Amino acid sequence: MTEIKRGTIDDFFVSAMETAEEIDKGEKITPKKIIWVEIEDFGKLLKPSRIELIRYLRKKKKVSFSILLKELHKSPSSINRDLELLEKYGLINIDTETHPGHGRRKVVFPLFDDESFELRAAV
Repeated sequence: MTEIKRGTIDDFFVSAMETAEEIDKGEKITPKKIIWVEIEDFGKLLKPSRIELIRYLRKKKKVSFSILLKELHKSPSSINRDLELLEKYGLINIDTETHPGHGRRKVVFPLFDDESFELRAAV
Protein backbone atom coordinates (compact mmCIF):
# COMPACT_ATOMS: atom_id res chain seq x y z
CA MET A 1 0.00 0.00 0.00
CA THR A 2 1.28 3.45 -0.86
CA GLU A 3 0.65 6.00 1.84
CA ILE A 4 0.25 9.63 0.84
CA LYS A 5 0.90 11.98 3.74
CA ARG A 6 0.42 15.68 4.07
CA GLY A 7 3.30 17.35 5.77
CA THR A 8 6.17 19.74 5.73
CA ILE A 9 9.76 19.12 4.82
CA ASP A 10 10.40 18.74 8.55
CA ASP A 11 7.89 15.86 8.69
CA PHE A 12 9.76 14.17 5.85
CA PHE A 13 13.08 14.51 7.68
CA VAL A 14 11.60 13.13 10.92
CA SER A 15 10.54 10.03 8.96
CA ALA A 16 13.99 9.79 7.34
CA MET A 17 15.68 10.06 10.76
CA GLU A 18 13.52 7.24 12.12
CA THR A 19 14.67 5.04 9.23
CA ALA A 20 18.31 6.06 9.80
CA GLU A 21 18.01 5.10 13.47
CA GLU A 22 16.68 1.67 12.48
CA ILE A 23 19.70 1.22 10.23
CA ASP A 24 22.09 2.33 12.98
CA LYS A 25 20.56 -0.22 15.38
CA GLY A 26 20.97 -2.95 12.78
CA GLU A 27 17.24 -3.50 12.62
CA LYS A 28 15.55 -4.85 9.54
CA ILE A 29 13.99 -1.98 7.68
CA THR A 30 10.48 -2.31 6.39
CA PRO A 31 10.31 -0.51 3.06
CA LYS A 32 8.06 2.51 3.30
CA LYS A 33 6.00 3.49 0.34
CA ILE A 34 5.25 7.00 1.48
CA ILE A 35 4.73 10.00 -0.74
CA TRP A 36 5.02 13.27 1.16
CA VAL A 37 2.66 15.87 -0.27
CA GLU A 38 2.84 19.60 0.20
CA ILE A 39 -0.04 20.88 2.29
CA GLU A 40 -1.32 23.04 -0.57
CA ASP A 41 -1.55 20.00 -2.86
CA PHE A 42 -3.11 17.53 -0.43
CA GLY A 43 -6.68 18.69 -1.03
CA LYS A 44 -6.03 18.88 -4.76
CA LEU A 45 -5.28 15.15 -4.84
CA LEU A 46 -8.68 14.47 -3.28
CA LYS A 47 -10.53 16.31 -6.02
CA PRO A 48 -13.10 13.91 -7.56
CA SER A 49 -11.73 14.34 -11.10
CA ARG A 50 -8.24 13.32 -9.93
CA ILE A 51 -9.58 10.32 -8.04
CA GLU A 52 -11.40 9.33 -11.23
CA LEU A 53 -8.16 9.72 -13.20
CA ILE A 54 -6.18 7.60 -10.71
CA ARG A 55 -8.83 4.87 -10.89
CA TYR A 56 -8.75 4.99 -14.68
CA LEU A 57 -4.94 4.86 -14.84
CA ARG A 58 -4.83 1.99 -12.36
CA LYS A 59 -6.24 -0.27 -15.11
CA LYS A 60 -3.65 0.79 -17.72
CA LYS A 61 0.02 0.12 -18.41
CA LYS A 62 0.19 3.21 -20.59
CA VAL A 63 -2.32 5.53 -22.20
CA SER A 64 -2.04 8.32 -24.73
CA PHE A 65 -3.11 11.85 -23.92
CA SER A 66 -5.68 11.82 -26.74
CA ILE A 67 -7.29 8.64 -25.35
CA LEU A 68 -7.50 10.25 -21.90
CA LEU A 69 -9.29 13.24 -23.41
CA LYS A 70 -11.71 11.03 -25.28
CA GLU A 71 -12.51 8.52 -22.55
CA LEU A 72 -12.64 10.93 -19.59
CA HIS A 73 -14.43 13.72 -21.48
CA LYS A 74 -12.14 16.43 -20.09
CA SER A 75 -10.54 19.50 -21.62
CA PRO A 76 -6.82 19.38 -22.49
CA SER A 77 -6.02 22.01 -19.86
CA SER A 78 -7.90 20.08 -17.17
CA ILE A 79 -6.15 16.80 -17.99
CA ASN A 80 -2.78 18.58 -18.11
CA ARG A 81 -3.29 20.08 -14.63
CA ASP A 82 -4.28 16.69 -13.24
CA LEU A 83 -1.33 14.94 -14.86
CA GLU A 84 1.17 17.58 -13.71
CA LEU A 85 0.09 17.09 -10.10
CA LEU A 86 0.30 13.29 -10.32
CA GLU A 87 3.70 13.51 -11.99
CA LYS A 88 4.95 15.93 -9.33
CA TYR A 89 4.46 13.24 -6.70
CA GLY A 90 5.86 10.36 -8.72
CA LEU A 91 2.57 8.62 -9.39
CA ILE A 92 3.00 8.78 -13.19
CA ASN A 93 5.60 9.42 -15.87
CA ILE A 94 4.76 11.47 -18.92
CA ASP A 95 6.73 10.90 -22.09
CA THR A 96 6.36 11.25 -25.84
CA GLU A 97 6.58 8.50 -28.40
CA THR A 98 6.40 8.21 -32.15
CA HIS A 99 2.91 7.80 -33.46
CA PRO A 100 3.42 6.28 -36.94
CA GLY A 101 2.03 8.51 -39.63
CA HIS A 102 1.05 11.22 -37.15
CA GLY A 103 4.28 12.50 -35.61
CA ARG A 104 4.68 12.31 -31.84
CA ARG A 105 2.16 11.89 -29.04
CA LYS A 106 2.13 12.37 -25.28
CA VAL A 107 1.88 9.12 -23.32
CA VAL A 108 1.17 8.57 -19.62
CA PHE A 109 2.71 5.66 -17.71
CA PRO A 110 1.17 4.97 -14.29
CA LEU A 111 3.75 4.00 -11.66
CA PHE A 112 1.19 2.09 -9.61
CA ASP A 113 -1.17 -0.77 -10.29
CA ASP A 114 -3.88 -2.33 -8.15
CA GLU A 115 -2.24 -1.23 -4.93
CA SER A 116 -4.32 1.01 -2.76
CA PHE A 117 -3.49 4.51 -1.61
CA GLU A 118 -4.00 5.70 1.92
CA LEU A 119 -4.37 9.43 2.36
CA ARG A 120 -3.64 10.84 5.81
CA ALA A 121 -3.73 14.34 7.11
CA ALA A 122 -2.31 15.32 10.46
CA VAL A 123 -3.83 18.47 11.84
